[in-house]
Amino acid sequence: MKIFLDTANLEAIRKFNDMGLLDGITTNPSLMSKEGGNPKDIMKEITKIIKGDVSLEVLSSKYSGMIEEGKRLHQYGKNVVVKVPMTSDGLKACKHLSSEGIPVNVTLVFSPNQALLAAKSGAKYVSPFIGRLDDIGQDGMHLIKEIKQIFSNYDFGTKILVASIRHPIHVVDAAKIGADVVTLPPAVLDKMIQHPLTDIGLENFLSDWEKLKARNPNMQI
Repeated sequence: MKIFLDTANLEAIRKFNDMGLLDGITTNPSLMSKEGGNPKDIMKEITKIIKGDVSLEVLSSKYSGMIEEGKRLHQYGKNVVVKVPMTSDGLKACKHLSSEGIPVNVTLVFSPNQALLAAKSGAKYVSPFIGRLDDIGQDGMHLIKEIKQIFSNYDFGTKILVASIRHPIHVVDAAKIGADVVTLPPAVLDKMIQHPLTDIGLENFLSDWEKLKARNPNMQI
């Protein structure tokens, strides 16, 4: 399963990319707004840092605007995937952009019907938002299971990109189902790295080593 980072923060992107953990990036207008810099400069830099797919989202809600913005966004790099919303205009734009060789990520997917239609329109990725479903008392992970079964039944090439991840358990559950990608906030990826027993074990190892050095001052590894 591929791991994307859901952020526009360049420091976080560099941090996790240097660990070899990132297969791609997803962004949106809200994430860009949080950074406060020039979005154009940020998008250019992200596409340089990351070798994998970088999802950049259109702002327009109308078909013609999505096409214009999608083509412009794709000029930021060959690895750019254009994000469009799961609407009638978004599906139409997905079909048009995909036919011109511009990959598309259909976002804000909340039902298996929407995922099916996005795949039919030629999307490279569908982004079901599981955390937001959990927030309203529905089972977001059940949606991933349904989409996975539908796509497997008909050999769709569209990838399932699990979004709105709230915690590491979501990642494990998505991996068990066989989702293609998860996109994570930096805080969730940090939690995946950490475990209290790892910290305790490392502390014990270092403490024992210091005791050994005290008995053998000239010892080196």
